[in-house]
Amino acid sequence: MRLVALLLWAVAVPCVAQALVRNARLDGMLNLIQASNIEARVRKLVSFHTRHTLSRTDSDTVGIGAARRWIKAELEQCSRAAGGRMRVEFDSFMQPAGPRVPKPVEIVNVIATLPGTAADRVYVVSAHYDSRASDVMDTTSAAPGANDDASGVAAVMEMACAMAYERYEATLVFIAFAGEEQGLLGSTHWAEEAKKNGVPIAGMITNDIIGSSIGADGERHEGEVRLFANGLPALIRSHSKELDDIARSGGEDDTPTHELGRYLKEAGERYVGGMTVNLIPRPDRFLRGSDHLPFLERGYAGVRFVEAAEDYRHQHQNVRVENGVQIGDLPQFVDFQYIAKVARVNAAGLASLALAPATPRDVGIEVLQLENDTTLRWRANTEPDLAGYRIVWRAVGAPTWQYSHDVGNVTRYTLKSVSKDDYVFGVAAVDRDGNASVAAFPRPVRGQGNN
Repeated sequence: MRLVALLLWAVAVPCVAQALVRNARLDGMLNLIQASNIEARVRKLVSFHTRHTLSRTDSDTVGIGAARRWIKAELEQCSRAAGGRMRVEFDSFMQPAGPRVPKPVEIVNVIATLPGTAADRVYVVSAHYDSRASDVMDTTSAAPGANDDASGVAAVMEMACAMAYERYEATLVFIAFAGEEQGLLGSTHWAEEAKKNGVPIAGMITNDIIGSSIGADGERHEGEVRLFANGLPALIRSHSKELDDIARSGGEDDTPTHELGRYLKEAGERYVGGMTVNLIPRPDRFLRGSDHLPFLERGYAGVRFVEAAEDYRHQHQNVRVENGVQIGDLPQFVDFQYIAKVARVNAAGLASLALAPATPRDVGIEVLQLENDTTLRWRANTEPDLAGYRIVWRAVGAPTWQYSHDVGNVTRYTLKSVSKDDYVFGVAAVDRDGNASVAAFPRPVRGQGNN
């Protein structure tokens, strides 16, 4: 009886038990992320007066040209300090005239790439360095953009500088996009080129407006950040076969983007004490968007971090005093300690992803007969340090994984008396160091045999 009891306990270990496992390499890396560095970078970006996409490029102190050259130089310095493995470059292209672009203009993204040891996965983390005043076509007025989005750029730069010292299996790409305020121009170009060239992007994270812990009502939210994660609308627009599988198996909350969001929430909360990641199953805020959307539209998993409660007096506004109230996106309304915490949440998830094995492929849930057991199968991973696989599940309607069971290095497993009618399942790969991949949602399988 004691053996039976132990076996039953092992089948339903709550995921919270897994969250106690920490990687010391990540703790050391996260300690390198400092609010003082972030503050210095936000203030430097603000000093360029405006970073409007159509602003000056011929000055060393004013305009978007000066900003991008400074970002590149800073990242190059970080690369040299870490041994020179991180490659820093401009990604430039000519944007033709169109909405919000009255004449052709050169758009320049700043890219820092940290090569991984495996060639099959790339993770992207981004922010946008352009800014705007009240009038999106105003290229000369002060547009400090301290929160929108110097906060995100400073966080991404700090992540790149901290993570450049480590080696990861996956390749990490840190990007400061331009042209976001003019219509997601820089990110659309880069995502399109990645799709054309078959870049294996396993996940994309953007950080846009992560600078303030105080909402418009004065309430503090220094322990919260929102994470928008939902890939279903993009699948609906693409009419992909994946959508049919999801519709038939009740997986509308389990697109790759949903799974990426769950992973980032768990990793961020595990490593950054006192932070709660509020997972919101929408692609972005209501009818709004940022640089992850072009990735979603091209079939990649993409999510967005944003502060818990926005104050619109400090977004897209001319700098002014109105009825005794200071308006404008100024550094005085930014909480640099808060940005550092959000950067650590990002970095914890990003490093966990990059150290882990790839997500299992061809995961299926057998539908061969009416039964209360659930049998899952998948294709074997190829990593040499693979330890095995972890099945995770949650009650239908629950937002995050509730239970898990490590099943060893097999490609088929049956959960006894765990009904597919009542739970949603996933399968993750685990290496010998305990690093686990994003879970894969199983598609219905009606044939016999292993994948």
